Order: sequence, then C-alpha cells, then structure tokens
Amino acid sequence: MVLNIGPQHPSTHGVLRLRLVLDGERISQAEPIVGYMHRGAEKLFEARDYRQIIVLANRHDWLSAFSNELGVVLAVERMLGMEVPERAVWLRTLLAELNRALNHLMFLGSYPLELGGITPMFYAFTEREDLQHVMEELSGGRMHYMFNRVGGLKEDLPAGWTGRARDAVAGVRGRLGRFDELVLGNEVFRARTRGVGVLDADVAKEYGVSGPIARASGLDFDLRRDEPYLAYGELGSVVRVITRTEGDCLARFEVLLEQTRNALEIADACLDRLADLPPGPVNQRLPKVLKAPEGATYAWTENPLGLNGYYLVSKGEKTPYRLKLRSASFNNIQALGQLLPGTLVADMVAILGSFFFVVGDIDK
Repeated sequence: MVLNIGPQHPSTHGVLRLRLVLDGERISQAEPIVGYMHRGAEKLFEARDYRQIIVLANRHDWLSAFSNELGVVLAVERMLGMEVPERAVWLRTLLAELNRALNHLMFLGSYPLELGGITPMFYAFTEREDLQHVMEELSGGRMHYMFNRVGGLKEDLPAGWTGRARDAVAGVRGRLGRFDELVLGNEVFRARTRGVGVLDADVAKEYGVSGPIARASGLDFDLRRDEPYLAYGELGSVVRVITRTEGDCLARFEVLLEQTRNALEIADACLDRLADLPPGPVNQRLPKVLKAPEGATYAWTENPLGLNGYYLVSKGEKTPYRLKLRSASFNNIQALGQLLPGTLVADMVAILGSFFFVVGDIDK
C-alpha cells in the first residue's frame, strides 16, 4: 500500500510530504518530497543589495533567525576584507548562543508532545519566554531579529541589559532539570525512543547530516571547536561537543538537551567577557552604496540545526551575483529515505520528530 503523509498532515512539521510504501505495518520504501514551501530566496538575493538580503536570510529557519543573519554578514564581510569591532564579535557570539537555546527549547517541548506528552511543551515555552524577553528588548523583534549588520550590529546594548540577560540565563539553566525528570525519566518516552530510528554514522556522513542529529550518531564535529569563528576560538574550555553513539531517537533528544545547557554556559562566558571590555563601537561606518569586490567566497556556521553554508559570488555590483544557501535541514531530512525502510508506521512519527527540522529551512 502507498501511504502519503502530508503535505498537510497532523504528523508532519508543516508542509513536508513523505511518500511511504508499506508492507503491512512496516515501511518498505520512503521518499521525502520537498518544495511545497519554496519561496525562491536564493533568486531574491540577486535582486536585493547587501543590506537588504539579511531580511530574507533570517526567515528560512524561523527558529534560528539570528544565526541565519550571521552567516550572510560573515560572508559579505569576508568578501570586503572587513574587520568587525571586538565588542560586536563577543555580542554576536552571545546572541548566537541565546538563539541556539531558544531553538533547542522549542524541540525539547514539541518532541514529547508528538509522543503524547503535553506538559513539557508548557515548560519549554516558559523558558523560551525568559530568553525571548531579553532578545526582544535588545533587537525589537521576537522572531526575526534583524540585528546583524554588515560590519557589526544594529546598535549597542540597552542600559542594564547584561544583568537581565544573566538572570534569564541562570533561571532557564536552573529549570532545565524538568526535562530530565518529565521526559528522560519517563518510561513511556524511553520505550518509544530507545533503539528506534537508529541512524548509522556512515549514512549520516553520506547524506551530509550535521548538527545534533549527526553528533547523536557519533560524528564528533562542531565548527565552533574545529574551525572557530566569532569568539569561539577563545572559548575552547567552555564549548563542549556533546556526542552519543546510539544514533536513536533517545540519543538525539539527549544531545539536544545537553547542547542547550552548553549554550547557556557559553552565553555566561560571553557575558563575563563583555563585562571586561571597555565601551566601544559595535559596527563599522559603511558607504551609502555598498559594493563587494568581484570574486567568490564561502562562509559556514554551526547553526542550531547543523551546518549552514553561504556561497557568495560577486561581480562588483551592489547586489550579489549569486548567493547559494546550504541549509542544515535539507541535508538532514534526506537521510529519512534510507532510515525509515524497515521501521514500523507507528514509529514513523517518533523518528520524524527527532530529526528536528524546520520546513522553511528545507525549501528555502
């Protein structure tokens, strides 16, 4: 029997479609069919100048808006050979980690919900609100921050913001134990996830899977440690690369939870460093018309969901000739075609939910 899951279906995140071929209750073939949300962002990049493309870039993974903006401005700054003020570098690192925690908290709450546990979702949104308050106070946005600029950031911190951010980080960290008790300590959750949807490390490599999904399969790779950017090179003692070897749904959830804790630790370290920095600028003065020199460059970042790559080609104009986006979710979801065959239909939702993707990040 051929079964369509999606593109509009309660078991899918947004408009993803899975075409399954079943043998009884077991899946014999699976094909992820994408493109239902495709908005042509890469083509739109070519019709916007280097300031305007930021507003397009922060929308494909709407849970990681700051990190998406960051990758674009890093690519443009590399093309320009531009140095960013030290204060802006540390602020970017801090906000990237707060954004990582916000992203992970959404999945820490929504994944148990898909398996029948509603309570963790309420706790996850409580913790997200604490972090959202400080992000909103700083940038003015709750979802699409638009706080990065070529050459730095939009503006400096409001008075007293670092104290409020530190309180929010401490509060969220102190309450993360709820997920250990409510979710990881729940025997029903463990029965539904342990040994289910095992992703082999070799398969993960073949499909270019990255981020927490890859690390749950034993791939010990994280750009923040292995090819540092921003201030991560100075945070080597704080950045922990959390890995598991099981590669199942449970391992993916455990990695996500530990990464959330580590993101908050890194945020604290950034706040400590900012307290020691003297006052200074957070951006560079730019010409009225910003043109990148002719050439090409590639920048990549360790986004919350995995590796994001930005291949920028310039012909010396004020708009990119080409900006190719390599999004984490697109590669990650392709592995389902090899992972789902042989599993039960009843486990499909558990496996799908543990792949922590955003449909806009697949379709771009």
